[in-house]
Parts: sequence; structure tokens; C-alpha cells
Amino acid sequence: MTDFAERRRMMVDTQVRPSDVTKYPIIEALLAVPREEFVPDAQREGAYADRNMDLGGDRTLIEARTLAKMLDALDIQSDELVLDVGCGLGYSTAVAARLAVMVIGVEEDETMSVDAQTQLSEVGADNAIVHVGPLTDGAAEHGPYDVILVQGGVEELPDSLLAQLKDGGRIAVIFMTGALGEVKIGYKRGEQISWRFAFNAGAAVLPGFARKPEFAL
Repeated sequence: MTDFAERRRMMVDTQVRPSDVTKYPIIEALLAVPREEFVPDAQREGAYADRNMDLGGDRTLIEARTLAKMLDALDIQSDELVLDVGCGLGYSTAVAARLAVMVIGVEEDETMSVDAQTQLSEVGADNAIVHVGPLTDGAAEHGPYDVILVQGGVEELPDSLLAQLKDGGRIAVIFMTGALGEVKIGYKRGEQISWRFAFNAGAAVLPGFARKPEFAL
């Protein structure tokens, strides 16, 4: 029988800590949340591999290193409200729920959203819910948010999401240019967002976040 708890420890020790993520709340969350419960059954054995995992339906389970470094840069506090866009089967939402007061996952795939809510309940993430709707719309009725995470690549970021961020809030985005990606952290001040480069990473571009083609006459 596979010892998934040992695999979680190895994931943290070989993927996360070497990437300079050492904040105890993040380490504790990654050790506590069973990643194998948030992937399709056929992929459980590969849940702790050091790579992005295709969940189907244009959703990606982002590698642990990337998620951990995003959380580290965002520095989520225990009294903050978080929006997790493109949550897929709910892993990132479950991890963030151990850091924040409440997490709203957004998933437009209805089957995935049901599975995600079920798994969140199974692991005791009672401070997390899954909102069903277009990813680009976020979940304005539950906001505004202190923190927004986008669980996939982005070429163009909709203003509708930025509008749901509180003044003083932060957003983490993997901006993709072709095959190259950069994680940037946006800080909202008034109506303006200032972006800072955090690190390099990549992920498949989420539906609705691709750059719109330009037409020339």
C-alpha cells in the first residue's frame, strides 16, 4: 500500500523547502492536505510528482513548488478572505483554507465543482466553498477579497477579477507568453494595480484567459 503521508513529506523536503519556502503555516498546510485525494483516481500514484498535472477539462493541478511559492509571496493572513480561480478538484482551495479565514473556489466545470466540494468536506475544510460559474467572472457576491489566486496560465487578465480585489489586496498570476511564464504579484492601491515579478513558472492557459486575436484590415 502506498504511503502517501511519506510522499507528502518528500514533496515538502525535496520540492518546497529547496525553493526557499519555509513559513510554517504553508509547510503545515502542504503536509496536512492529502494531494492524492484531489486528483482523478487513475492519477493518484503520480499526485506528488514534481510537475503540473493535467486534470482534464483544461484544468491543471499546479506543481507543489509553484503553489507554495505563490502562497509564500502572497503571505495570506488568518483573517483574510481568498478567491481561488480555476480550483479544479479543490486542492489549492484546501491548502489556502488552512491559511485564511475563508476561501471561495471558482470552477465552471459542474462535475469538477461537485467533486471539489465533496473532497473539501472530506478533509474538513469547512471554511471553503466552491462557486460554480465562469472563471473570468470570479465570485463577486462573496467579495471583495484580500487575496486572489489564479490556478492556471493567463495571457489576459479580466478587469472583472481585479475589481473584486480589496484596496490593499494582492493577486498572484502566472502570466504566459508562449511557452514561457512569469509569476507576478499584483498589489491594489485605489484603482491601480502595481505588478512585481516573483519567479518563473508555467501552466496551461485557462479558458477565458487567452489573448484575444487581433484582426488587421
